[in-house]
Amino acid sequence: MRFLIAGFGSIGRRHLRNLRELGEHDILLLRSGHSTLPPEEIAGLPVETTIEAALAHQPDAVIVANPTALHLETAIPAALAGCHLFLEKPVAANLSRVNELRRALSTGGGKALVGFQFRWHPGLRQVKEWLLAGAAGKPAAARALWGEYLPDWHPWENYRQGYAARRDLGGGVVRTLSHPLDYLRWLMGEVETIHSFTGTLSQLDLDVEDTAEISLQFTGGALGSVHLNYMQRPPVHRLEVICTEGTILWDNADGAARLFNAGQGGWEVVPPPAGFERNSMFLAELQNFIEVVKGVAEPVCTLEDGIRVQEMVEQIQPV
Repeated sequence: MRFLIAGFGSIGRRHLRNLRELGEHDILLLRSGHSTLPPEEIAGLPVETTIEAALAHQPDAVIVANPTALHLETAIPAALAGCHLFLEKPVAANLSRVNELRRALSTGGGKALVGFQFRWHPGLRQVKEWLLAGAAGKPAAARALWGEYLPDWHPWENYRQGYAARRDLGGGVVRTLSHPLDYLRWLMGEVETIHSFTGTLSQLDLDVEDTAEISLQFTGGALGSVHLNYMQRPPVHRLEVICTEGTILWDNADGAARLFNAGQGGWEVVPPPAGFERNSMFLAELQNFIEVVKGVAEPVCTLEDGIRVQEMVEQIQPV
């Protein structure tokens, strides 16, 4: 199989390394040349600067890892050419062309997977198992908190120039840290109602929102909340699910899932498997994508999942 990676920022580099680790070496790049990463790692790889030239190499699959605002400029022609798509989240900066993307995939015959990698986190998968089994009773409320200091993300570059900090590239904390919106839908069911407040409250001199407080109501009646920010030190990313017979916790710091059942007393702690680290999620989602390309699996996170999150994002922070 031949893979085209669109974009050589930090996530594009990660996907390149992971493709190689998974035994895929027929790889080419589409890039603008604006990346601040050293080029030594891509020496010897075919590099194109337009999607038309890249598609002339007839890739089987395209990993769309360029800035959010450019996703559909790459994805739509690739889909029309019959390529399978790995779309980094969010699907796009806005919803204006998503129907065009749907039609392109239908015409070309490819499938799309959206890169919400936390669906492959073993701790969150354990949380899902407990919720499905009713291990703590019926879920009544879920709270997710994610805060990280933006300048620490890519210390080798000016954080104000990265996509996460730039409105013109589809940045802002709601779009960039939209993972909890996806995994809460996955865990708790569809979201019916959203209320939110957003603001630029840090001292980071950004033109996008850096803080968001979001309230959710799920189809089954359970309530939810999501807090996101670009300023928190030390970083925090955790989830609490309050149930009728106990509590379920997950913390990204140690990766463990914790269950308290009031009838049994005490906490059950399930740590991640030996050897698990952050890149394990990216490897697992890429393995799923390779199986999709081969026709032996369906995407764990579909295009429609990604579009639904984008709909929520635009309700929270309109374009």
